[in-house]
Amino acid sequence: MFIDTHCHLTDNYCEGTDNNDIIMRAKDAGVGILVCPTADPEDIPAALKLADNNKNIFCTIGIHPEHANADATKYLTDEVMRHPRVIGVGEIGLDYHYNADSRAEQIKLFEQQLDIARRYSLPVAIHTREAEEDTAAILSGDVTGVMHCFTSSWDLAKKMLDRGFFFSASGILTFKNALDLRETFAKIPLNRVVIETDAPYCAPVPYRGQRCEPAMVVETARVLAQIKGVSLSELETQLMKNVKDLYPRIEF
Repeated sequence: MFIDTHCHLTDNYCEGTDNNDIIMRAKDAGVGILVCPTADPEDIPAALKLADNNKNIFCTIGIHPEHANADATKYLTDEVMRHPRVIGVGEIGLDYHYNADSRAEQIKLFEQQLDIARRYSLPVAIHTREAEEDTAAILSGDVTGVMHCFTSSWDLAKKMLDRGFFFSASGILTFKNALDLRETFAKIPLNRVVIETDAPYCAPVPYRGQRCEPAMVVETARVLAQIKGVSLSELETQLMKNVKDLYPRIEF
């Protein structure tokens, strides 16, 4: 069984999709468990409902840096964070590519959500884009989690490895021009890697250009297995262990 550790099934970018069909196609492809993060705080109730209604779906709850002016305490309440289907805080982090003018607000929101993760002893799913220095400085070592859709430098990877983080490979790993990224994942220990789609984005080859969905994560697994020099079945077994180590609350 493969696990898609990060697929957006509830936010506004997925409007018009039929989650039942998506879930069935994933199961048919051997993707048995889906982790649904939140980005927009308004999507949190929908994510929890989806997880309540599907035994193979879990949530990470967080607010993306594009919503930098949000107050996390309003949304990441005690009731939400203690929900039995919530296994982490995410996706949270920093993004200076589109939103550099909100840097101060992003950092405040990021630190606020890290405090919540500490309070509930939950791992974090980190988004970082063109913000490596600040991300590394803020993640000082007292939280653990996963560098979601990791495309950053080996230098950042080394720092976060030392701090106990996992690294999630998305469909970008399969892209023709992703040679440096494949080299980075070749260096990351196999027991510190998970996979994701980041659906509906980043569809892997041979689906590039299409709307991504969890069933496609198997294509990323094929490339990762080649990079690591293991069989697909060996990788599948190791990834299940890694996900359980990353998200102790998950059940399968």
